[in-house]
Amino acid sequence: MRIPDAKVALSTASVYPESTATAFEIAARLGYDGVEVMVWTDPVSQDIEALRRLSDYHQVPILAVHAPCLLITQRVWSTDPWVKLQRARAAAEKLGASTVVVHPPFRWQRAYAREFVRGVWRMADETDVRFAVENMYPWRYRDREMLAYAPSWDVTKDDYRHFTIDLSHTATARTDALEMVDRMGDRLAHLHIADGHGSNKDEHLVPGRGTQPCAELLERLAATGFDGNVVVEVNTRRAMSTTEREADLAEALAFTRLHLASPTSANPPSRVVPGS
Repeated sequence: MRIPDAKVALSTASVYPESTATAFEIAARLGYDGVEVMVWTDPVSQDIEALRRLSDYHQVPILAVHAPCLLITQRVWSTDPWVKLQRARAAAEKLGASTVVVHPPFRWQRAYAREFVRGVWRMADETDVRFAVENMYPWRYRDREMLAYAPSWDVTKDDYRHFTIDLSHTATARTDALEMVDRMGDRLAHLHIADGHGSNKDEHLVPGRGTQPCAELLERLAATGFDGNVVVEVNTRRAMSTTEREADLAEALAFTRLHLASPTSANPPSRVVPGS
């Protein structure tokens, strides 16, 4: 067996509706390697010094910063999407995080969408922080489908230096996750491990509870020496207690570590080095 260099982090979104501070406590207690900070309406998630204090107190490093790209965060860190990315980059640099996760623009952000691919390249050229653009999905209601993201929810259709793949999003998009990973190639820098059944909703189930090839993808990344971050981003909103929430997050961590421990093959595939 060999264990790749990839670190397993807990997204602070995984403890919602609990706070960002609670995510650090749980990550430390369960033995995660670090956290990904989802910047959202919790004031602590927006405060670099508060985040640094939490990281130092719990001895849990911040491995990634998720820029505030959600509908509910349209006014967090400015209404200008480029300012949001600049602030996310500054936060990552100051906190020692290797990655900024960013969603493609909403279609109604027309000027931002027109410049997005070129703009992300320009920003990536100015820093050692990876801007890892995340795959999304079509929005569906009953039998109707709306393409909410531009240039595309399928980020492999455009030229980005680094990618994030989210397996709850591949489920909702009803796309083949392993084929998407193949298209990303050595530009895959970041993984949101979660699961889903392919419903119209973005489910973010604990890995192993849906239909996505979570185990197979983790084993493939282990075999290729993936050294990006693997982030548990699951929905625990229905947990009836803190104990139940922590049990779900412990199960997700155990699943991820188990499948990242890959048997060494006699002729392993070539090593994947993000950014190479």
